[in-house]
Amino acid sequence: MIARLQKVDKVYANGVVALRHLDLDVGEGEFLSLLGPSGCGKSTVLRLVAGLGEVSGGRIEWPNGNGRARGDIGFVFQDPTLMPWATVSANVLLPLKLRGVPGDEGEARAREAIGLVGLDGFERAYPRQLSGGMKMRVSIARALVTRPRLLLMDEPFASLDEITRFKLDNDLLQLWARQRWTVVFVTHSVYESVYLSTRIAVMTARPGRTASEVVIDAPAPRDEAFRTSPLYHEYCRQVSARLAEATRA
Repeated sequence: MIARLQKVDKVYANGVVALRHLDLDVGEGEFLSLLGPSGCGKSTVLRLVAGLGEVSGGRIEWPNGNGRARGDIGFVFQDPTLMPWATVSANVLLPLKLRGVPGDEGEARAREAIGLVGLDGFERAYPRQLSGGMKMRVSIARALVTRPRLLLMDEPFASLDEITRFKLDNDLLQLWARQRWTVVFVTHSVYESVYLSTRIAVMTARPGRTASEVVIDAPAPRDEAFRTSPLYHEYCRQVSARLAEATRA
């Protein structure tokens, strides 16, 4: 177990109740997707887990000292948020510089992370020279350069075209299979959540809480054959029905 959220509430200063009594376990090595309607608090959950905000009620536990207690968290935001004046290499290197990692070691780890996301040869490119999908790869590399055990991803592919999105979904699964971090992935897409996940937590409309969970027991590796299989479509039907129920709750 990486983290456990118990009866978590989040009320913002303006009075908006984002989460109410949310329970969620994050298991070691799983690919967990948070699925729910817009504004249900999915991104808020990630920010609380990352320590970018404080719970208003309930608690987040870290069994065995994993996760935030050890700084082993990477965060990929909805937008790449790259420094436009810096090269790919410099953008990826930033988290290590902030941690005081020595230059040679940091540069070696940055090259490793850039290679992991398939951007070898683009180390000296600037964000303006990259496509949207490549910019997101840089953002993922920047999260991976710290070698996290827990990777939080907040709708990272939502703004991309379908072809690019499918390609990045496939690449992300291959990376996860090799590296075996724990991933918590926010999405609005039933189809993306079924394709990527080992488990899906379906959330209610605001104030968000976990309405139900669906375990995706599908073989690996997942590829286009799975995307067109009866099993995939049956899981999509089940998850769609759970999402409809949660939205009405």
